[in-house]
Parts: sequence; C-alpha cells; structure tokens
Amino acid sequence: MNAETIVFIVFAIAAVAGGLVMVLARNAVYSAMGLLTAMFSMAVFYVLNDAHFVAAVQVIIYAGAVMTLFLFVIMLIGVDRDEDPGERIPLQRPLALLLGGGLLVVVLLAARAAWLVGPQSGGDTNGTIEAISELLFGTWMIPFQATILLLTVAAVGTIALAQFTTRPRPAVEEGDE
Repeated sequence: MNAETIVFIVFAIAAVAGGLVMVLARNAVYSAMGLLTAMFSMAVFYVLNDAHFVAAVQVIIYAGAVMTLFLFVIMLIGVDRDEDPGERIPLQRPLALLLGGGLLVVVLLAARAAWLVGPQSGGDTNGTIEAISELLFGTWMIPFQATILLLTVAAVGTIALAQFTTRPRPAVEEGDE
C-alpha cells in the first residue's frame, strides 16, 4: 500500500466522521466543527488529485472564512444557553491527543513520500491557476457569468422580499361581493 492510499484512507475516515458529527451533533458548534473536518478532508482529496490551487481555495475560503462566519453566527445566536462545562466522556482529552498525534505521524510519514514542494518538471498543469483560469474565463465564461447574474438577482430579490410588508386588506362584507 503506497503513501497516497494511506493518506486517502485516513482522510476518508475523517471526512465521514466529520459528516456524521455534523448531522448527529445536538450542539451547533460541534456540528460546525464536524463540517470543518469534512471540508479540510476535501482539501486533502484535492491535493491528492494534484489540484493544489483548489485545495488552497477550499482551506482559505470555505474552511477559513465561511466557517468563521458560521461559528460567529452560531455563537451570537446561542449565547443564552447554559451548558455544563464538565467533560461528559471520561479520558476525552488524552484520547484526543493520542489520536491527533497518531494522525499527525501518519500524515507526515505519507507526506514525505507523496508531496512535492518544488517546481515540477514535465508540464502537468492539472489543478494549477493557469488551467483553472483558462477553463473558467475561456470555455466556461458564459455559464460563469450566468451564475453570477443568477446569484445577484437572488440576492436583490431576497433583500426586496425582506423589505416588503403586507398591508391588511379591508374586510369584505357579504353584500359587497
């Protein structure tokens, strides 16, 4: 079994576990952390497929900015709930440290053999900025612009509906019909 397969298996398990935590957690913060784990695992899958730019965007935009926004909103909404600060699972911290350290060791061992950090010889541009920009601003320019227009119209419509107030209708009496 090569290093790429090991990394895939480890992060596939992490992605499924993150998805399960996201769906099954009763606490919204735990659910958001499960989503963050799944998003980070997806970034690793992009790296395994040589789409390094997409992986960086996944981490920076989704796992970084969007999840920060989600957690900020969750914290603002749920400030009135009191939670028990005690740990519910015995030995939770030592087990988390042990599993986290084991994951770090596996990833570092696999990274030594699988990840290249210098410029590549050859010319494989799969997942690079040049390849993505060529497709996005060449082949897929019209669908890209249509998506932007659709999202803009949806945002304007949402704002318009939020500002719309209904006026009470006058009562209709039986003889006025």
